[in-house]
Amino acid sequence: MASTRSSTLPAHDAARRRQRCKMAAERPVTGGGGGRRGGGGGGGAGPEENKENEKPAGAKAGSFGDSLGLEILQIIKESQQQHGLRHGDFQRYRGYCSRRLRRLRKTLSFKMGNRHKFTGKKVTEEILSDNRYLLLILMDAERAWSYAMQLKQEANTEPRKRFHLLSRLRKAVKHAEELERLCESNRVDAKTKLEAQAYMAYLTGMLRFEHQEWKAAMEAFNKCKTIYEKLASAFTEEQAVLYNQRVEEISPNIRYCAYNIGDQSAISELMQMRLRSGGTEGLLAEKLESLITQTRAKQAATMSEVEWRGRTVPVKIDKVRIFLLGLADNEAAIAQAEGEETKERLFESLLSECRDAIQAVREELKPDQKQREHSLEVDSGKVSNIQYLHSYLTYIKLSTAVKRNESMAKALQKTLLQEQQSEDDGKRTARPQDLIRLYDIILQNLVELPQLPGLEEDKNFQKEIGLKTLVYKAYRCFFIAQSYVLVKKWSEALVLYDRVLKYASEVQAQAGAYKNSLKELPDVQELITQVNAEKYSLQAAAILDANDAHEVESPSQVKDGKLLSERFETFCLDPSLVSKQASLVHFPPGFQPIPCKPLFFDLALNHVAFPPLEDKVEQKAKSGLTGYIKGIFGFRS
Repeated sequence: MASTRSSTLPAHDAARRRQRCKMAAERPVTGGGGGRRGGGGGGGAGPEENKENEKPAGAKAGSFGDSLGLEILQIIKESQQQHGLRHGDFQRYRGYCSRRLRRLRKTLSFKMGNRHKFTGKKVTEEILSDNRYLLLILMDAERAWSYAMQLKQEANTEPRKRFHLLSRLRKAVKHAEELERLCESNRVDAKTKLEAQAYMAYLTGMLRFEHQEWKAAMEAFNKCKTIYEKLASAFTEEQAVLYNQRVEEISPNIRYCAYNIGDQSAISELMQMRLRSGGTEGLLAEKLESLITQTRAKQAATMSEVEWRGRTVPVKIDKVRIFLLGLADNEAAIAQAEGEETKERLFESLLSECRDAIQAVREELKPDQKQREHSLEVDSGKVSNIQYLHSYLTYIKLSTAVKRNESMAKALQKTLLQEQQSEDDGKRTARPQDLIRLYDIILQNLVELPQLPGLEEDKNFQKEIGLKTLVYKAYRCFFIAQSYVLVKKWSEALVLYDRVLKYASEVQAQAGAYKNSLKELPDVQELITQVNAEKYSLQAAAILDANDAHEVESPSQVKDGKLLSERFETFCLDPSLVSKQASLVHFPPGFQPIPCKPLFFDLALNHVAFPPLEDKVEQKAKSGLTGYIKGIFGFRS
């Protein structure tokens, strides 16, 4: 009995503990935290996540007599940027929305039943005494939307998930409709009402977009765009930034819907939007890429040849046709791009497409080369059409690489000039060596251009490339001189400046018939003006430096040329002692005479008489087996 009772007592204690925990869990909580149970997905809520439930960012708390407000767009944008959408991680953002919903329900004592039974509740206008009730519905909509976007990413490899994606989008629209309905209450301010309508229109447009109902999607997006534009015009510039960003996000979707409805002019605007942004992200990305590819493919069907440097070459490869058709648009977008990062991204995109086109031509070129090996043409100096097309594409690639490096060099020059004026410390500054490296790469690309097959006999092309090489050599030489100026090597810098002037004068002398081709290059006359100014300042700096070096030295600075080991008793300031060429001792030391080690000769050995050993030798000879045995056992005397 004793053992039975002792075994049942812990079970009763455990039951009591579970009952107490259950009662504590069901007790209303008025604080602003989620406790240890506030977080979902195996993790607790941090202090920052608990604080955001007490008073949402930009929200105006109020009672029944005050108007409620909620900065809907600001809240969702900040939450998205801080919880995964900066890197396109929709799953992380969905987990955040779930955790925040749980904390909000606990804070508002608005739980959906308990752990054993679900009891659905709806936010009604009667209980709308706190703006966090609006936030509750907003987080429901955001959770459904983020799940839909996560499924959209996964639907690329698993098409069946598209049905679940549409279901979650419908759920998000349903929550947005409920938010809009609640915001129609007199307790909510006008700005929140407008934002709720815009949010509802945005989610509706996305759902219709996925259903490919282009007209309905366009109407919803236009409504959303109109509301955000009105809100942006009603507030200051700082407050209007978010609204304008949302308008820019919606514009490509509207143009895409217009194109699918039948507006053929929309495709050019879409392509320009894509190129200016360096690639669209989000809902429209894949659809826009496929649309542009299809449009260029249709145009490529009518393209049969291309002319370059007086020779017409047939183009039969579809990938090359598509690339050549988009080349002008890409170059125009690069010219119109404002930021350096956008330009760099566009250059990389263009070079990537060019490499793909060259690879397609190489695959066609291999059988053509084998055929030429078996049957040589009469005119051996003329390359085949496919080889000439390969040379043309390689020329485009190398020219684009030169333009990209030149753009980077201009940006570095601006940075270098600004740093020279501001002279900020603590940061890694731009150096002339960085520019030298860029101009080295440009010159390497220019060396490859005259060696392209089919251009060896083109004298004009060779001269044009030679002039471009001289221009970039002049700039490279100029920045080498600048690097020597930094280390106060005046003579070397002066010689290099003279070399720059020599290159520039050669360009001006030969550029008569090639001015059109040199328009895109840096201005040589501006370089000459800059070099002349630098030469004068360099000569002045060299004279000042020489005067500083020849100042009269104090007696303590006078050196007599002796080594440190020879003048221990005399003090003088010798800066060479802390340099790499300090004069300390003679090394290697000189030879000095030392006394020789005496030699000993043993002359007495020849006159020494040694004692006779015959008796010992005879006794050893007489001892036989018996003596051997005695010797073993120790009996020998």
